[in-house]
Amino acid sequence: MLKKLNSLFIGLFILSTVCAQDTTQKVVAGRKNDQSQLHKPYVILISADGFRSDFTELYNAEFLKSVSNMGVRAKFMTPSFPSLTFPNHYTLVTGMYPSHHGLVDNTYFDKAFGQEYRMGNTKIVGDGKWYGGTPLWVLAEQQKMLSASFYWVGSEAAIQNTRPTYYYVYNEKINIANRINAVKDWLSLPEEQRPHMITFYMPEVDHEAHTYGPNDPHVAAAVKFVDSSINALQATLATLNLPINYIFVSDHGMTKVDNVNTLSMPKAIDTAAFRVPWGDALIHLYAKDSSKVESTYTALKKDTSISVYTLNETPYHWHYSKADDKYNRIGDLIVVPHLPKVFNFSSRKTTLGKHGFDNHHPDMRASFMAWGPAFKKGLNIEAFENVNVYPIVAKILGLEYDENSIDGKLSNLQSILQPIPTTMKAVEYH
Repeated sequence: MLKKLNSLFIGLFILSTVCAQDTTQKVVAGRKNDQSQLHKPYVILISADGFRSDFTELYNAEFLKSVSNMGVRAKFMTPSFPSLTFPNHYTLVTGMYPSHHGLVDNTYFDKAFGQEYRMGNTKIVGDGKWYGGTPLWVLAEQQKMLSASFYWVGSEAAIQNTRPTYYYVYNEKINIANRINAVKDWLSLPEEQRPHMITFYMPEVDHEAHTYGPNDPHVAAAVKFVDSSINALQATLATLNLPINYIFVSDHGMTKVDNVNTLSMPKAIDTAAFRVPWGDALIHLYAKDSSKVESTYTALKKDTSISVYTLNETPYHWHYSKADDKYNRIGDLIVVPHLPKVFNFSSRKTTLGKHGFDNHHPDMRASFMAWGPAFKKGLNIEAFENVNVYPIVAKILGLEYDENSIDGKLSNLQSILQPIPTTMKAVEYH
């Protein structure tokens, strides 16, 4: 099975953007699990980027359908606004809305630093100063529980001077078989060196859905690849006879846009008066001259192809107001195109699939499934916000956290957990 997955991976995905290509495992030396952590359960948090909530049925992801019926499955999971990759992946591991943890967009400007955060800038992405909150791997390491990451937003940075004990710099050169074997190697280590908190990220569905739109055979193939990969991961780890809990999530959904008749920079925006970082589903206007904000806002309100917001009038469910903006990183004005329109400020044709829009839009809905000894079996639940994943993972691992420091609430999902303590007995799913 793994050999077939390798071939499919190579055939399906060719890296179009040159990212960091360091394929070596990083290990922080000198750490070990405290004695109190040795017999805790294990959690593998798996994210399939862009795996919209309906893709499982739409593209017949057989393993995920089967295993979710034997565990817990949400109708869908509501992403945070904006429904973009970096903000939502970091929300999942901090339990905080983007406005509270600081990654307010894939690209944004920090006035205090005088710098622009861009997800494609590997140096900036690896700098811990950009990341607020306490990611799950930092929480675990602070309590002397080892963690590992096969990619996740923030995992390469020293957040609170802490990285996972085992991690990789993001690249797309390591094939799926080697990635699965690396997880098995981690969980085969002696107890004192074995990570209990593991993140595992898969970009394939997002890549194909961007390029071809969400309703395309390429996306179907990517969904099946993810489905087969998770099946292979679990089958490989089953031989270890460990109490492994699997949580499968996505960061957002995907929608088809009009990539021919795109919107150029609105004429009302004077780039001499505003800094405008790149965006397609929304753009931030950072005023260089605050006296221009009101007149620009008034002019933009006349454009029927967009909506414009001050930070005092953004929708409540975005949690994206001036009062929410903990790090002062949201633009003075937010401009959002009306679907199916998107912004495109370059001369190149943009992609057919997009996300980043209102997090309550049906096409932005994310996925959530969970199975393993900590979870109830055969349970279907209603939708919930993705900030609530953090406290559930912390609960399973027995990690303490400040409930007042996060936006998620354990009470929102505690009913999905088994009422009795998790045992060391492994659970197999067929």
